[in-house]
Amino acid sequence: MAEWLTVLTTTDSRDKALALARGAVEARLAACAQVGGPVTSVYRWEGETQTAQEWQVVFKTAGARYEELEAHLEAAHDYETPEIIATAVARGSERYLAWVGEETAGL
Repeated sequence: MAEWLTVLTTTDSRDKALALARGAVEARLAACAQVGGPVTSVYRWEGETQTAQEWQVVFKTAGARYEELEAHLEAAHDYETPEIIATAVARGSERYLAWVGEETAGL
């Protein structure tokens, strides 16, 4: 697992996105979470092409916290199969990444 990650999920309302963001940050599973949207998602579900308005949440976290963050999102999310995608951070500000590490240390 990479040392630093951004983790993306989506949900169908701004309030739900903010709740996912706040829950992960309060649990120290992410140092920061940004909510953006609405975005339009087009996807296949249950054999049909769907179009929906969603809000994206991007979490900044330490790679060591990924498993716990994923479990938290699975439990807190109301989608049957929520999008949870982690992307490794190849480079970043040393000070910012140190802050991410401090905030996700799990105290």
